[in-house]
Amino acid sequence: MSEQTDIRQLIIEGIQDRKGHDISIIDMSDIDTAATATFIIAEGNSSTHNASIAENIEEHVRLNAGIKPYGIDGEEGSDWVIIDYGDVWVHVFLRETRMRYNLEELWSDAHIENIADVD
Repeated sequence: MSEQTDIRQLIIEGIQDRKGHDISIIDMSDIDTAATATFIIAEGNSSTHNASIAENIEEHVRLNAGIKPYGIDGEEGSDWVIIDYGDVWVHVFLRETRMRYNLEELWSDAHIENIADVD
């Protein structure tokens, strides 16, 4: 398993551990104009929930793979948190913000995989 696959799985686990939902993986590795190879998108129920999900992702990836993000933006009171792992960017949205920016539609020429929610 490659490092990118490992980090993807760790990110998904970090999201699911905090009850993040509606997870999508957008593989943009074949799109020359994309700023990164992969987006992982998820939703939280509140800005506090988003911050908790983002914090858990960062901790889970760091503890299990020794990888720290290049940056995190939008943590406090945010309806959109982004975590930059270089080839993988994680977006944690509130539903209305996700619908407004609609990254899945914007990158519709990429391969999109939806991950089932864990109850």
